[in-house]
Parts: sequence; structure tokens; C-alpha cells
Amino acid sequence: MNTSSFCLCGSDIEYAQCCGLFHSGEKKPVTAVALMRSRFTAYALHNAEYLRDTWDATVRPELIDFSREQVDWQRLEIGNTKKGGVKDAKGVVEFKAYYLQDGEQHVMTEISQFVKRAGGWFYLDGVVKSIGKVGLQTHLGKNALCSCGSGKKFKRCCGAE
Repeated sequence: MNTSSFCLCGSDIEYAQCCGLFHSGEKKPVTAVALMRSRFTAYALHNAEYLRDTWDATVRPELIDFSREQVDWQRLEIGNTKKGGVKDAKGVVEFKAYYLQDGEQHVMTEISQFVKRAGGWFYLDGVVKSIGKVGLQTHLGKNALCSCGSGKKFKRCCGAE
């Protein structure tokens, strides 16, 4: 990614002045939406360290492996949100993440939960609501591939109970 270009999170701000501040540790996201945006950009940049650092310790994976990643994350759209503000302890963010795979545009819709601990926001879990080619989404829920990049179904990975 050209770090002088607009940030992939959709903020219309240059990466260095947006998610780059979070990825470098210079700033921390103050809302669940800001954390969601920074995590999307971290996925696009294969920044496993940032993703692990912003994953709640109670469910944090040991390893984030991008070696099988065959998608090019393009953009993020934030949908409905519930709480997740500066004064909240929990938040829910629905988003659509657009990506290219095999030269075709795809979109994944997920509802993610976030928690605030010790003054910082962390990703707790998410449920993939749909995934597929743009215009031809398939609703899969827990049968969708896990958003952590493991290659496993959500129900067998981060959604395992």
C-alpha cells in the first residue's frame, strides 16, 4: 500500500494520519468503529501483530497466518452500530468488507463485537452474515470462513463454543 494514499478504512484521510497512527502505536482507537477501521486496514496490510494486539486476550488466536490469503482487500463500509462510543464498555459494528479474489469483486458482511478493557478497545468476536460475489451474496452465518484468516469455518474457529 502506498502510505501517502487514502487509508483503506474509508475515512478519506491519508493512511499516515489515519490507521497508520494506530498501527504504529502512536494513538489508540477511542471507539469501536475506529478499531474496526484500523483492523480492516491491518488485514489488508497483513499486519498480524496489530491484529493480535487488538484481539481480546480471552479469545486471541496464537497465530495469524496470511500465507494462504488469496484476496486483495479493497474497501470497508460501516453499517449499523450499537454503542461502542468513547464512554461505552461494549460495542457492536456491522460492516461490509470488499475484496478482489481471482479478479472478481466480492463482499463479506459481518457483525462484530468489541469490548473496552483498561481504557482500550478490543475485538471480541464476529458473525459473518453473508459472503460472495458482489450482487450474488450467500448467507452463511457460522458456516462462512472465519475472518481471522485461519481458512477454517467460523463455527470451527473463533465461533467455537
